[in-house]
Amino acid sequence: MTLTATSLTTATAQTTPDIGKSKSVVSSDFETFLKMLTTQARYQDPLEPIDSSQYSAQLAQFSMVEQQVLSNDLLKALSTQLGGGRIGQVAGWIGMEARSTAPVQFAGTPITIAPVPAPSANKAELVVYDDQGKEVQRNAISVSEEPIQWAGVSQDGTPFANKTYSFAIDSYRGGEIIATTPAESYSRIIEARIEAGATTLILAGGTKVPTTGITALREAN
Repeated sequence: MTLTATSLTTATAQTTPDIGKSKSVVSSDFETFLKMLTTQARYQDPLEPIDSSQYSAQLAQFSMVEQQVLSNDLLKALSTQLGGGRIGQVAGWIGMEARSTAPVQFAGTPITIAPVPAPSANKAELVVYDDQGKEVQRNAISVSEEPIQWAGVSQDGTPFANKTYSFAIDSYRGGEIIATTPAESYSRIIEARIEAGATTLILAGGTKVPTTGITALREAN
């Protein structure tokens, strides 16, 4: 089930009818069960009547099943309401820029990259990949964690196509690569959803990222 922040009220209101539907099904099954017991008692062998304790045991088993079904429905409704609470907590994030390693939509404006080269590196490069995972650019950067701006243009000044890109940092020492790590970048949050019971953020360009994958927030530029 997928819920957006704007449809939360409608989704929550639907939980009560769902529980009522389950109760109706359980009630119908219980009537069928009683009819079966009545028929069983009517056609039992008079010389070998069914022990009354068997009736009690069957009734007790059905009652346990009935309670389990209702409990499951209540837990489902509670889970939905708690999920709505999580959306409420991140509703204020919509419109802000989130920092993560998720692919970022390039729309002609520079993208802020937060590189983290290996501590022992004496050289570092920013590697850019397109939405197919193909390397499209490699630029030398300073060996520091200072944010940098990726302009989205080739060496001859030609702008890159407007689509999603991801970034990585290659760390070198003595001319050899000692580490390759994903680089975090900023992208605007456009939506919050509940998917599979977890709160998911939708970034510009349609990239999905869980709230646990966000390491920083800032006002959109």
